[in-house]
Amino acid sequence: MKRRIAILGSTGSIGTQALEVIASNPDLFEAEVLTAHSNAALLIEQAKTFKPNAVAIADESKYAEVKEALKDEPIKVFGGYNSIVQLMSLDSIDMVLTAMVGFSGLEPTIAAIKNKKNIALANKETLVVAGDIVTKLALENNVSVYPVDSEHSAIFQCLFGEHHNPIEKIILTASGGPFRGRKRTDLESVTRDQALKHPNWTMGAKITIDSASLMNKGLEIIEAKWLFDLTPSQIEVVVHPQSIIHSLVQFTDGSMKAQMGLPDMKLPIQVAMAFPNRIKSDFPRFNFMDYPQLTFEQPDTETFRCLGLAQHAMKEGGNLPCIMNAANEVAVAAFLNKELRFLEIAEVIEQVMQTMSFIAKPSLDDYRQCDLEARALTKEAVGVKSL
Repeated sequence: MKRRIAILGSTGSIGTQALEVIASNPDLFEAEVLTAHSNAALLIEQAKTFKPNAVAIADESKYAEVKEALKDEPIKVFGGYNSIVQLMSLDSIDMVLTAMVGFSGLEPTIAAIKNKKNIALANKETLVVAGDIVTKLALENNVSVYPVDSEHSAIFQCLFGEHHNPIEKIILTASGGPFRGRKRTDLESVTRDQALKHPNWTMGAKITIDSASLMNKGLEIIEAKWLFDLTPSQIEVVVHPQSIIHSLVQFTDGSMKAQMGLPDMKLPIQVAMAFPNRIKSDFPRFNFMDYPQLTFEQPDTETFRCLGLAQHAMKEGGNLPCIMNAANEVAVAAFLNKELRFLEIAEVIEQVMQTMSFIAKPSLDDYRQCDLEARALTKEAVGVKSL
């Protein structure tokens, strides 16, 4: 039977690639629900192509446009963020691919888990913010969470069949981003366009800036902690500029397993959507002769301070990762709007983390409130009203 997929964030980088996977495997998958934040034009185009049961656009000002464009299609159209959450109760959904950006992915993911939908998780912030609550809910509802991030997918693939063997540590690889090897003095005047030029991956603007600052790797270590039930001491980061080894697992006997391949997000998307089966694909194949050397370096946490902030947040736990994530989302938006310098991203995040009250065991309402408060404090620190 076809697996019916709800794609939350279908107009973003992950969402569009997921639809490519669906288009290449029409006998295995179909798009059941598509949602977007505000890209009405692309959502309309996707809906006409894939004929989902329903679409939703979070920006209510775009609802009429989508509704009118799809009036002759047998597609239900919804508007507003809450409609995305409510759609997770549809019985016709088999799996939810959560590819919304940032904190916005949390509530729909929780709703999907409560409705016993398996999750293909591309929204790392869901576990960064509320990993304790999300993992507990998944266990209670017998829901599987399949990671879509290339690094976490690599760890997941390495661990398949190894559930009875204890992990000594995992090694998450990082490309190092566009500024690898540079020092703080080199980064004082970097521009938005320079930061958006990732050497290996094509991604959305927010995650690309996170990769440039190494905050993306910081978010990933926290996500890995919850996905694989690890302690902070079991998670290591290594810079691997070629992005061929996507991550590794070291077991207690000292042996290591790595997952390798060319940098292409469609593969981890397909692995998550099709698990436990592997599907034949026409993705480009890796050739060792094209990469005669694979190199590795220690991350520079003095220059790229966001990774150190995330390591601290992971060790402290509580609401600190939530605070850090909210501050980062606002700071990155300010940088993209040319209202903040690149190095100031980490400075503002650290200021907000130090200012807010620590809660050791937050509730979901605590997380919601922390997110709002951290955003407000960050906007105040940045000195902008437009975000």
